[in-house]
Amino acid sequence: MTSRVPPGLARLNSAGDQAARTLLREVCAAGPWAAAVAAARPYADAARLYAAADAALAALDDAGLREAMAGHPPIGRPRPGDPASAREQRGMADAPEALRAEVLELTLAYQERFGHVFLICATGLGAEQLRDALRERIGNAPEEERRIARRELGKINRIRLTRLVEGGGEADAEREGARP
Repeated sequence: MTSRVPPGLARLNSAGDQAARTLLREVCAAGPWAAAVAAARPYADAARLYAAADAALAALDDAGLREAMAGHPPIGRPRPGDPASAREQRGMADAPEALRAEVLELTLAYQERFGHVFLICATGLGAEQLRDALRERIGNAPEEERRIARRELGKINRIRLTRLVEGGGEADAEREGARP
């Protein structure tokens, strides 16, 4: 029995080096991560891609982790015109104004304390859950927070890689008339 390579994985495998890195930087903004994942192509299946992505994430130094986090907009302020950002932060979209203001205040305090955006896999989380996570994590030691941020980045990368592998990129969704 021959397994079919999903369309997005086939596209990633066949892309030139620069095009592959560009596709991968839509998943994770860290250049070293994208370069490592692109260099390990071709992937026979999604599991091998995910394993390479996890290894590349684990290998990121502090500068690479900062670069990856800088590619994410703050919670409650998705990047304009970015359907992935809006989709991932959907839980904040209908939050009451008072809750939105509290989340903004907490995210600014978090950024002041840690020097980077609050990174959480927001997919499926409501505004109260995001606020509660901010409240909980703002008291962490910087080393603990970097460990948690790396873990959350891994979750985000996996969701985005899955969309890429399945051919569910933004351009595909727009062509199909799908909503993010």
